[in-house]
Amino acid sequence: MNARAAFTRMDQSTRDDWALIVPEAMKMARSLPDRVLAHLRLLDGDFGGFPVDRLTHCLQTATLAHRDGRDEEYVCCALLHDIGDTLGSYNHPDIAAAILKPFVSEANHWMVQQHGIFQGYNFFHHIGLDREMREQFRSHPHFERTAEFVALYDNPAFDPAAEALPLSFFEPMLRRLMAQPRQSVYKAAMAQD
Repeated sequence: MNARAAFTRMDQSTRDDWALIVPEAMKMARSLPDRVLAHLRLLDGDFGGFPVDRLTHCLQTATLAHRDGRDEEYVCCALLHDIGDTLGSYNHPDIAAAILKPFVSEANHWMVQQHGIFQGYNFFHHIGLDREMREQFRSHPHFERTAEFVALYDNPAFDPAAEALPLSFFEPMLRRLMAQPRQSVYKAAMAQD
């Protein structure tokens, strides 16, 4: 694209400027799955001291959820739950939750956003943290869902001998999930495209 908007301040933008910008934004939105998949591939070979690399952990988590009959949205949440490890060393669940938020239910969003604290039950006591930190959420409606996600899928997905379906298996699911946001401030504008 050669044409560009003419404003130097957002409050000086015009409808004509946005007629140039919105189609480009739509192209960017449609390529989101490609960028997410590329970022997942960055986790390949990144062990961080763990028994499996971060990509394998994500693939094992998604494989376990898929084999257990979870729906595609849930499986995609399992696949992406640790995608933020490289970008958000101190808040990786927030990164994954932010990527997924426009596309998933509130229950799945909350599960991804809080999974780090719930996984902490299994190791926080080894690093000087309170393993019961998740108890602050005991009365939350998605507490049990998140505890179950960690127990059944996240926790056991560090086994070098365990099966992990390839990323290509999950790619169509991710593309379907990200084809149209459920909630976004931009949803109405995107529907005009």
